[in-house]
Amino acid sequence: MGAQTLEQKVDQLHYLLCDIQKNFTPAVFANSLGAEDMVLTDLIAQHYPGIGMFTLDTGRLPQETYDLMQKVKERYGVAIYAYFPDASAVEDYVIQHGPNGFYDSVALRKRCCFLRKVEPLKRALTGKKAWITGMRREQSTTREELELSAYDSDHGLQKFNPLCDWSEKEVWSYIRQNNVPYNALHDRFYPSIGCAPCTRAVTPGEDIRSGRWWWENPESRECGLHTRKTET
Repeated sequence: MGAQTLEQKVDQLHYLLCDIQKNFTPAVFANSLGAEDMVLTDLIAQHYPGIGMFTLDTGRLPQETYDLMQKVKERYGVAIYAYFPDASAVEDYVIQHGPNGFYDSVALRKRCCFLRKVEPLKRALTGKKAWITGMRREQSTTREELELSAYDSDHGLQKFNPLCDWSEKEVWSYIRQNNVPYNALHDRFYPSIGCAPCTRAVTPGEDIRSGRWWWENPESRECGLHTRKTET
């Protein structure tokens, strides 16, 4: 069997999203506003109103990410619900470790990610039957075994990765063909965008995720949102 065309992959995406909307309500899309997530935003906002959308506003996102949030609201007429970290927990962290304490050790970086992302995610997923991400296998060594669908035992719901087998070229082909808005930082060699102090531009040939937490070893470059405690 030959390789699938982009059109065929989009058709499969529609089929999957339709099934999620029908059989996994309430389902939500965890939107990080990266290029992959904008493909899903375009489809969900226009065709699947039964799937909710949210983002995790860590309080340290780049201005370009906020600009894109505004463009999504203007383009699609939908608001992406934002979950924020617990203010007192962030205040305590900054008092103890400083505003940039996450540079000092992997443990402190992961603690910051927990406060700003993991804990808000738990709130966002409470009471839901499924969540959707824009993760792809080729993004990094930590995602090579990514599955289309798996039971997330940490959160007690089904997790879907509809773009897991998409290539970066396919993502950008969809964005160009459909005039989908995207983060302006992508045009400045930022393939993966997170918090401003933990994201940098990359050079040609570098791993897609090499601009995230670049001072750490590749094996540790996840924030804890996507653990491997899943079951097919």
